[in-house]
This record gives sequence, C-alpha cells and structure tokens, in this order.
Amino acid sequence: MELKEIGGLIKKRREFLNLRQEDLSDLSKVTIKTVHLVEQGNGNPSFKTLQKLSSVLGLQLQLIIKQVN
Repeated sequence: MELKEIGGLIKKRREFLNLRQEDLSDLSKVTIKTVHLVEQGNGNPSFKTLQKLSSVLGLQLQLIIKQVN
C-alpha cells in the first residue's frame, strides 16, 4: 500500500471519529506536523509513528515480508 493510501485511510478514520489533527497529535504523542504530512501522503513516517496513529484510531497495522522468487 502506498503512503498516500495509508494517509487517506488515517484521515478518513480520524474524521469518522470526529477528531481534529490536533486531537490525534495529542492522543498519539506524534507532532501535528507529522500527522499532517502522513495524511497528505508526504514525509517518511517510521513504522513506530504509524503504529501510534493506528492505535489511537483503532486501526490494525501489519507488516508483511515475503520472499519473492
């Protein structure tokens, strides 16, 4: 999944929960700038950052690594 898609899902879920970016920032302990960048599909968020955001929003974050032959 591309970062723009991930950001779109995070934004959509945040709005569904009637949270402002500031609320998500406070609850997840992620800076408001990072929340904005992630939702816009910009920046390069760490897996830890995405975990923090997902946890607050009730989303499940999975990392799948498969060998391709």
